[in-house]
Amino acid sequence: MTQLLVDLSHTGHTGAHTGIQRLCRALYAALREQGGEVLPICHDPYESAWRPLRRWERVNLAPPPGIVAGGRGARWPLSARIGGHLRRLAARVRPTAAPALSGDCLIEPEIFSPAVARAFPAILPRISGLRIALFHDAAALQMPELSPPRTVARYPAYLQELLLFDGIAAISDDSRATLVDYWRWLGVANPPPVVGIPLGIDPPVPAPFGHTIAAGAAPVVLSVGSIEGRKNHLALLDACEMLWRRGLRFELQLIGLAHPQTGRPALDRLHALQTAGRPVHYEGPASEADLARAYRACTFTVYPSLMEGFGLPVLESLSYGKPCISSAHGALGESTRGGGCLALERVDAPALAEAVASLLSDSERIDVLTTAAQHRTFKSWSAYTAELLAWMRTVSRR
Repeated sequence: MTQLLVDLSHTGHTGAHTGIQRLCRALYAALREQGGEVLPICHDPYESAWRPLRRWERVNLAPPPGIVAGGRGARWPLSARIGGHLRRLAARVRPTAAPALSGDCLIEPEIFSPAVARAFPAILPRISGLRIALFHDAAALQMPELSPPRTVARYPAYLQELLLFDGIAAISDDSRATLVDYWRWLGVANPPPVVGIPLGIDPPVPAPFGHTIAAGAAPVVLSVGSIEGRKNHLALLDACEMLWRRGLRFELQLIGLAHPQTGRPALDRLHALQTAGRPVHYEGPASEADLARAYRACTFTVYPSLMEGFGLPVLESLSYGKPCISSAHGALGESTRGGGCLALERVDAPALAEAVASLLSDSERIDVLTTAAQHRTFKSWSAYTAELLAWMRTVSRR
């Protein structure tokens, strides 16, 4: 039986449930459903070794039932750190006591850290079959002014470290083109094959489509996504302020984990609007249950991001039968083409204001977009995983 290793070094140690964690957790669950032996692994920085995830770490592989404090970083309990140090000391005394981790295939679904990359020489040669990585995006290089400086500095090395793998599955056609073009620009000879396999989504719990707005209540415009620079919330907030000044009646609700650096300008603007009495609501990330309620209660959604590797919130909104205002370009454009979206050539404040106003003032247009969203079909995570595994069967070991 094939033993498939899945590196979850970060996901196994965080309660965050942003886009990459959603993918990693859903992929791991779907791989187990597909059959075969699936072993979640991590590189333990305290033990300085690759190893299977332990029971306490596997708890993090299920979607968190509620909101988990602590941001998106990895957390290692003191007992795990001490235990890792002790095992590393024991390995120095008896270096052959514990066999090195090995497997038939390795999938790397995360944006791995420099420490994990430095540990690849210890495990990649011990994989008898394919070594496959998922590629998300290169937004840090394409929009460095809106990205954390450490991430910007990290990305050139990360994109070259992907050359260690036998094949790369990009999460959209746009992401695939970005990586291929970057390697071509570097003059890379004989790069691994890169395929675009769009992601799946979590289907909503069955419930009637349509609005759940109380009689006389103001329409709710919802925006779901991490609060960070390239997500463009500043433009959305400015657009809404333009409309409130014009007397339009609606509420704006934001849901998402805020980045401590690049999300600060948007949070400051949001708090200033709240102080001025504007109806904008933000309480950070939401539980899955609260997120579902927010989707069902809104009139439509706005995803103002400037650039995405995929853009899960667009398809999530449509899966609830709710129209979405989004960019018409890149990976986001790929998601809007099936209908149900108001796709914009620009996502600056004036364009967003015009789009939001057009939907608030035209219920028939919302109905048309809602009908289009309800008629769309969406790829499940099981279907995504089956597509990934089918492609892997066409890849050769390099």
